[in-house]
Amino acid sequence: MAVLEGLLPQMPPPLTLLGVVLVLFVLYLSSTPGAGKDPPGPRPLPLLGNLLHLDLKRLPVCLCEMSKKYGSVFTVYFGPRKMVVLVGYKTVKQALVDYAKEFGELDIQPIFRETFKGHGVVFANGNSWKEMRRFSLSNLREFGMGRRRSEEKIIEESRYLIEVFENFKGEPFDTTLPVNYAVSNIICAIMYGSRFDYADPTFQKMVERIYELIRLICSAEIRLYNMFPWLRWCCGRWLVNRTRILKITYDNIEEIKGLVQGLKDTLNPQDLRGFVDSFLVRQQEESDQPGSYFHNNNLHFTVFSLFAAGTDTIAGTLRWGLLLMAKYPHIQDQVQEELSQIIGEREPRLEDRRNLPYTDAVIHEIQRWAHVVPISNFYSTSCDVTFQGHFIKKGTMVIPLLMSVLQDEEEWETPHSFNPGHFLDEKGCFIRRDAFMPFSAGRRACVGESLTRTELFLFFTFLLQRFRFSPPPGVSEDELDLTPYLGLTLTPSPHQLCAVSRV
Repeated sequence: MAVLEGLLPQMPPPLTLLGVVLVLFVLYLSSTPGAGKDPPGPRPLPLLGNLLHLDLKRLPVCLCEMSKKYGSVFTVYFGPRKMVVLVGYKTVKQALVDYAKEFGELDIQPIFRETFKGHGVVFANGNSWKEMRRFSLSNLREFGMGRRRSEEKIIEESRYLIEVFENFKGEPFDTTLPVNYAVSNIICAIMYGSRFDYADPTFQKMVERIYELIRLICSAEIRLYNMFPWLRWCCGRWLVNRTRILKITYDNIEEIKGLVQGLKDTLNPQDLRGFVDSFLVRQQEESDQPGSYFHNNNLHFTVFSLFAAGTDTIAGTLRWGLLLMAKYPHIQDQVQEELSQIIGEREPRLEDRRNLPYTDAVIHEIQRWAHVVPISNFYSTSCDVTFQGHFIKKGTMVIPLLMSVLQDEEEWETPHSFNPGHFLDEKGCFIRRDAFMPFSAGRRACVGESLTRTELFLFFTFLLQRFRFSPPPGVSEDELDLTPYLGLTLTPSPHQLCAVSRV
């Protein structure tokens, strides 16, 4: 019952609860566990499934712990709905790559069905999603991935971020907002063709809403709502997080509409400034084609999705990196020594990465250890499939646990420790690891993987070249808390650091 404690004050009166119980009972009767070669798992309880077995506030960790008993493919019931969990590198890779077609459909949770309505590049399926993904990949490459222009954008933004850090003059401060603003500006420059001033109130509100949205989505209330979406009809006014999520989405979409309209009014097809311009030109070209996917809803929700994805995960990883450097000063020493030897006082460039094996290994280990995205997308089987000897019925929800891949004890020497040696050979050269899968894999792998790699390398090297990161006065390295803040992503808990200039 500890799972439900945070919701009890919001629960509806007895008559409503009686109706809830009756509906749950009907759903339970129609969704009892299968037999035969179904994946094993804990026996579900009437009405609630395995809800009382799960800690919704620590769901990824809880599922990893359950796999020790039930294996790398097992079943749990989220209320009345069956869910198959995939654990470990070999199992997750096999499902997402070798069985890409069978596990290729996205299972869109009720909260995302309500907010995105099937539009955009993330929470969508079918031909619309395919078209938006192709277009997004092509234009992200054009305006931001693997090109010199994206490097220049990140270098420019690194200078602004350094200026903000310098203003604290070595005193303790929270890195959250400045890092979020810097990272958000990269995706804004790619989307709109220009960056925002950190003091711009519109920009600040958009970033802060995303930060709040990511945390609300994985609240216990929303997890329960995704299990029992009909709750909104009988006790909607108690679902305060759902209401807030819808409001945040509406407000950010309205801001995006205004920015898009400004670009539309000044559009020059011969001089495209960014992703939005490219979309608007394509929209004009297909304006006489019935059923074109290049409509305003797809534009607004694709921009919204990329803005959210391009802010929280990268910013969270970078903040983990700074915190870990303060936690492990001997590793920070080695990074800064390598930067001094190879780069000196000039600004880092992307081409320096091949000559900075230790720094590159540290950045990869930050991504592996932090596993900022612990759970890949929720998938749905597109057909009946037999997987590793288990029968999984068409339409079954499937969750690949990326956390379990990045902490797989069969793949990593010290999976639960921060150890850059995971990515170095005996000669100190950087090595790639197959089980390094922070961006997922297969058809639904992160569209911004290349951009993310570039941002992390340049932001991290710029900051480590310029500053020494340490705990606030009176706080030892051992006292720095590495407990993550649990939301849709795993980001550092609130903390402060000192950034002391090395110049």
